[in-house]
Amino acid sequence: MKFGASVSSYTTTWDTISSAIQTMESGRWGSIWFPDHFIPPAAWKGAEDQPIFESWSLLAAVAGMTDKLRMGHMVNGNTYRNPGLVAKMATTIDQISKGRFTLSHGAAWFQREHEAYGWDYPSLRERSDRFEESCALIRELFSSDEPVDFNGKYYRLANAPLSPKSVQTPHIPIMVGGMGEKRTLRTLAKYGDIWNLDGFAVGRPEIAEKGGMSLDLYEHKVNVIKKHCDDVGRDPSEIKFTISMPTKLSSDKAETSEFIQRVGPGTVAGTRDYIVERVGEFVEAGVDEIMFSPRPSDKESLQELDEEVLAAFD
Repeated sequence: MKFGASVSSYTTTWDTISSAIQTMESGRWGSIWFPDHFIPPAAWKGAEDQPIFESWSLLAAVAGMTDKLRMGHMVNGNTYRNPGLVAKMATTIDQISKGRFTLSHGAAWFQREHEAYGWDYPSLRERSDRFEESCALIRELFSSDEPVDFNGKYYRLANAPLSPKSVQTPHIPIMVGGMGEKRTLRTLAKYGDIWNLDGFAVGRPEIAEKGGMSLDLYEHKVNVIKKHCDDVGRDPSEIKFTISMPTKLSSDKAETSEFIQRVGPGTVAGTRDYIVERVGEFVEAGVDEIMFSPRPSDKESLQELDEEVLAAFD
C-alpha cells in the first residue's frame, strides 16, 4: 500500500513547507502533493490575506530537493494554464526528478480566484469540454515521437514538438481528479491512467449529502468508471485508484469535531485506531494509494502520521 500527503501551499511559510518535504523524504512516505490554488479555498474562508505559494514552482523545488518522493498536484486546474504549456512543464519536472512526476489534472472549480486574477470562468459544461480536450491534447503530446498537430475547439497545436520527452515510459501518468459521472469520469476512461477521489466535501453539497468520503461512495464511483471503460473500449485494470483523504490525528473530540465541520462529512478525524480502521477499509477495497491531507501539514503532524498510522501498514 502506498501513502502520500498533500502539503498545504497556503496560510504557511516556505520554511514550513521545506521542513515538511524533508520530513517526508526521510520517512515512510511515497509521494507529496500540492493544491493548485491562488486563493485559499472555502474551508479556509477569510484567509485571502495569508501567504499562498504557486504549486508548479513548489514541485520544481521538490524535484531538486528529493530522491525518493513522487510528486504532483491535488489537482492542476486546467483553466489556469494552456495545456501545451502544462505538458512542457510536466516533462521538465519529470526530467529534474528523474521520472517521479504525475500530472494530476482537473477542470477547475473555484470561481473566486478566476475573478481575482482576471481569468475567464466558463460554465460547467464549457469547463468540462475544455478539460476533456486538454486531456486529449496532453496525452497526444506525451505519447507522440513526432511534433503534434491538434485542432480542437479551444486548443490548437501546429507541428508542436515536445522535447525532452519524459523520463517515464511510455509517458508521465495522467491522474484525473473529480467525480462528475457524466463527463469527468468518462474523460478519465478515455485519457487517464489514475483516478483520485477528492475527500473534501466542503462547498460540495452533492458530495456532502451522500455523507462525504465513504467506502460506498468510492465503490459507486469505481463502478461508474468501469462502465465508462466498457463504453470506450478501455481495460479498467489499466487505471489505478487513489483517494485524497482529509485527516486530523487527535484524541481531542472538540478539535476533531471542528475539523470535520470545517472540511465536511466523511473527514477522517480521530484517534490513531480510528484512522487505521478507516484506512484499512479502503485498503481492502483495492485502493492503490491514499494521499492524506493533514491540516496543519507541518513537520510535526506528518511525523506523527508516519509513526502512528503509516507504520501500522508496514
